[in-house]
Amino acid sequence: MAATVLAIMAVIATFVLLFGFDEPLLPAKFLYTVQICLFFIFLAEKLFRFFNAESKLHFLRFNWFEIPLLFLLLVDFMGAGRWFVLEHRALALQVAIAVYLILQVVSKVCFGMIQFASSGRNPSVGLLSLFVLLISAGAGLLMLPRAHTLDKMTVTDAFFTATSAACVTGLTVLDTGMDFSIIGQSIILILIQLGGLGIVIFGAVLAMMLGQALSVRESATMQDLLSTNTLSRIRAIIGFIFVGTMIFEGVGALLLMPMWDDNPLVVLSARDLWFYSIFHSISAFCNAGFSLFSKNLIDYQRSAGVYTVIAPLIVLGGLGFEVIYNICHVALDKVIRRIRRRRNPDYMLSGGMRVRLKMQTKVVLTVTGILIISGTLLLMLYEYANPEFSGEQLFWNSLFQSISSRTAGFNTVDVWQMSEGGKLVVIVLMVIGGSPGSTGGGIKTTTFAVVLMVIIATLHKSRQVELFGRSVPLQVVRRAVSLTVLFAGVIFLATMMLALTEQGKEHTLLDLAFEVTSALGTVGLSSGVTPALTIAGKWIIICTMLIGRIGLLTLLAGLTFNIKPASYEYPPEPIMIG
Repeated sequence: MAATVLAIMAVIATFVLLFGFDEPLLPAKFLYTVQICLFFIFLAEKLFRFFNAESKLHFLRFNWFEIPLLFLLLVDFMGAGRWFVLEHRALALQVAIAVYLILQVVSKVCFGMIQFASSGRNPSVGLLSLFVLLISAGAGLLMLPRAHTLDKMTVTDAFFTATSAACVTGLTVLDTGMDFSIIGQSIILILIQLGGLGIVIFGAVLAMMLGQALSVRESATMQDLLSTNTLSRIRAIIGFIFVGTMIFEGVGALLLMPMWDDNPLVVLSARDLWFYSIFHSISAFCNAGFSLFSKNLIDYQRSAGVYTVIAPLIVLGGLGFEVIYNICHVALDKVIRRIRRRRNPDYMLSGGMRVRLKMQTKVVLTVTGILIISGTLLLMLYEYANPEFSGEQLFWNSLFQSISSRTAGFNTVDVWQMSEGGKLVVIVLMVIGGSPGSTGGGIKTTTFAVVLMVIIATLHKSRQVELFGRSVPLQVVRRAVSLTVLFAGVIFLATMMLALTEQGKEHTLLDLAFEVTSALGTVGLSSGVTPALTIAGKWIIICTMLIGRIGLLTLLAGLTFNIKPASYEYPPEPIMIG
């Protein structure tokens, strides 16, 4: 185990020394020699495991990706100059070895994350540790000279950017498009993708793609993370998450490509056209809100792609994979039944149970629709006289900000120029956020629905909280109320701390609360406060973003992991409320 960790660290170090600086800190020839030695170390490990495996066929099946790579390496080494002409043989060998080493590191790191998450230790602390490691690694990479265009990247700014990307928040203290090179922007994009899908889930996807099998304990851990009922659905849902993400982001990138021509001041090369499209598609689906434009999407507020591509990607990313999976399952069941009914009219009597929408799916879709419509109307009401929204664009800007404010953080208007009423509407939307299992933050749409129904049940003097003809368990009600109170408490505490660190600056308390809510809800909208924060203020926002991404109840569960429930009850006595 220790030898594997050292080998992984050595591989990463060689790539950092080769490509992270303007000139390699060590001779390139020496670093390439080290990579060749590491290649033989990994190869020797695989050969040792192969000859000691009980089933050679089983071992090859679960390490399938190495066979074509090793075959190409052998052909390249033996055939160059004999079977075919290869001008840059050394370069071809270096690329092949580099790809092999990267796949080795990725597969081992992914499987290591799953093993760590299922090790039986405190799961909340484990998840927090993985995020801290990811953020620290991202910050270190962003500080490399070739990752940015600044004279000097400060530790605070590097950690702020890495945290914002890994926590899919979108708050920035630097200009992503101007202050980072293509390498730095790619690092940010990787952090967004890893943070958006979830580190452990993403690790499971790649580990399964690379042939790694999950043990019963690891499958049970994934069952908890994905909130599934049976272990048999784990592979199906993980596969759905990966395939669905690739489809949504891929189609989104293709549809975004024509949009960049709408701004005559921006001329993109063919490579930049692809990169900008992929970057904004991933940022939208992961609800990150990062943009490569200094003014975010303000210059594209009249572009159809903002409302027909980016807005739907934000909504899909905020629904949650469990909801999307349920919707697709219901739709597929209806299609199959219709086809079979046409072939066999008697199928209606023997078709079995229909697949139906779950209560969570109904709640998520209903609350999402209500929030989008009500948010649009309220923003139109408060901003109708705001020149930033403009007359003919009032509806479209209000609609987009209503969608983006809950989860994503993209903006088509200057948020700092919004009215106080408009900012309050956005704060409420940011508090509610996305849905469970999604890339969005906040208290979640289901929590908001449960709390609202608690109030209605109290007014109706009902003994149970009901949703769509079903009663909500008392435990769920307690979690919903606790999360809402904790969320409000953290906003209050962090706002007061910012008010202390930002004394002497012309920031209103509303703007500070707006920034804190945006960080805790992992939204990313800014009223202009974040770039001007002190170092202490930036670290307050960094901690707030991390807390928002991990989840307040998850963090609280980690802190109280070893506390055993009381085995006794006190006699009840009523107290006056209200």
